[in-house]
Amino acid sequence: MLDDLNKMADEVGKQRQVIINKLVQFSLTDMLLFWGQNKDLILLQEQEWAPLLQWAGQELNVKLKTTQSLDVPKENEEAGWRLRKILEGFSDKELVAFYAAALNMRSVLLAFALVKGKINAEEAFHAAFLEEIWQAENWGVEEEAEKRRQSLKKELQEIEKFLRG
Repeated sequence: MLDDLNKMADEVGKQRQVIINKLVQFSLTDMLLFWGQNKDLILLQEQEWAPLLQWAGQELNVKLKTTQSLDVPKENEEAGWRLRKILEGFSDKELVAFYAAALNMRSVLLAFALVKGKINAEEAFHAAFLEEIWQAENWGVEEEAEKRRQSLKKELQEIEKFLRG
């Protein structure tokens, strides 16, 4: 994984705007904006996600709107513009780490918090897979899903090591 990230960092200069455009587009459907319907899950999301959303909103100087439906909140489009400005200021190494983390976690906002040092890889993993972990605790662990999560957790740790190294 580290070798792949180093190779990507060498190549990112040629693809910066394409990567940034993808990340900004992806930010509109960030998983942290789409909350569950179950009361217990919502309580966990309030504990783990709400502080991260508040932090990200402050960093981006916007109010991020969440939803419990599948409709993308239009109010978050300004956040994409502000995110673009921040991403354009990132080094190639930071942009690669951000991109890899965002894909891994399905969340630009969690990747932002990881790259900025607001959270570490362990905290990022737990927030990214909060719903899956909650489901496993309530309905039992599915072995293949657990293996996939542990693999993704390792990747996040590698991304953090690359970023901080």
